[in-house]
Amino acid sequence: MAMKDYSDEFKADAVALYESTPGATYKSIAAGLGVNRATLRQWVLRDRDRRGAAATAPSSGGQTAARAGKTVPSADPDERIRQLEARVAELEASERKLATERDILRKAAKYFAGGDELVSRFQFVDDHRDTFEVKRLCEVLNLNRSSYYKWLAGRQARAARRREDRLLAARIREVHSESGGAYGSPRVTAELREKGLRVNEKRIARVMRTFSITGIRLRRRVRTTVPDPAAPQVPDLFQRDFTATEPGRKYMGDITYLPLAGGEFLCLATVLDCFSRKVVGWSIADHMRTGLVADALRMAARTRGGLDGSVFHSDHGAQYGSRPFADLCDQLGVTRSMGAVGTSADNAACESFHASLKRETLQGARDYGDAGTCRRTVFAWLARYNTRRRHSANGHLSPNEYERRHHAAKLTLAA
Repeated sequence: MAMKDYSDEFKADAVALYESTPGATYKSIAAGLGVNRATLRQWVLRDRDRRGAAATAPSSGGQTAARAGKTVPSADPDERIRQLEARVAELEASERKLATERDILRKAAKYFAGGDELVSRFQFVDDHRDTFEVKRLCEVLNLNRSSYYKWLAGRQARAARRREDRLLAARIREVHSESGGAYGSPRVTAELREKGLRVNEKRIARVMRTFSITGIRLRRRVRTTVPDPAAPQVPDLFQRDFTATEPGRKYMGDITYLPLAGGEFLCLATVLDCFSRKVVGWSIADHMRTGLVADALRMAARTRGGLDGSVFHSDHGAQYGSRPFADLCDQLGVTRSMGAVGTSADNAACESFHASLKRETLQGARDYGDAGTCRRTVFAWLARYNTRRRHSANGHLSPNEYERRHHAAKLTLAA
């Protein structure tokens, strides 16, 4: 490549730029001027020889002694003064830089008191760009400037998403409130989709987290199964298969405590249809005698118009193993089934049902208060469970709707 013909003025300006830049290297200055590093070095050494200044010895890495902070004092008083002035300017610049960094970090400590996230750091830079240089802010916060500007370019899109999220949160709260505060993201998603809103469950979950909308979490279960060692053996006809191809073929039942104020309690016995998980029978009493579970089974028979030919599965509670209950099952044409002793998994669907009932009706409270309030609360939930509450086993349809669609599909096939 042919060498360029640089004017004396250009050479003098290049030398002056190098000499007046604290911590400068031949490489950095030459790159900025578009000249060869060796050419710039030649100009500087020639100018120093002309002025009688001693050239500094280059280091092994191509840096001068001045770059390493080992400036050789000049014999010329004027040059000595110039070197001292340059050093003072360098120290003042370093002090200003440290002061700026200290101010940025002091403001950042207050800004990030709630947690330092990447987006928060971008926002901090944007909030303080009029006070400090963006370059310096990014250096102190360990950010890439291009990433910040990319984030800045998406401001309008983010604002639009936030507005959409607020509108969606309002609809989520409406569904959440209608569910008694029980629904999590899967059921909320199903409800909104049925109302015509095309929405992804992951987005629903994200918005619920952002706006602190949460379903009700599980409470610790209480053991209610007290087996009767004298009861005759009943086989397990379910083998943990809690599904059915048709309504009215397989039922399951269990008992749970309903805590009241003052350490008292009521007992709830339920009968669920395995096909739709519909609660077809229940009974609430202040005792756990056989009459409690018998009343629930009789209600199921009235609801279904009879139970003849069906199978009823329960745990080994003394009530289900009693002679009177066995006689009632024979009278109704019901075949009994029981899981293993002390194994809750053999009646897991009922256990899950009762856990959902109590967490959604108690909503974190320790008890229901008085017996009247307890009965009304549980009754309202059971009625709503069948007619409106979405069940994951039904593809997030209520038990009644799931059965209605099943019957409609059968009629269509028959036609």
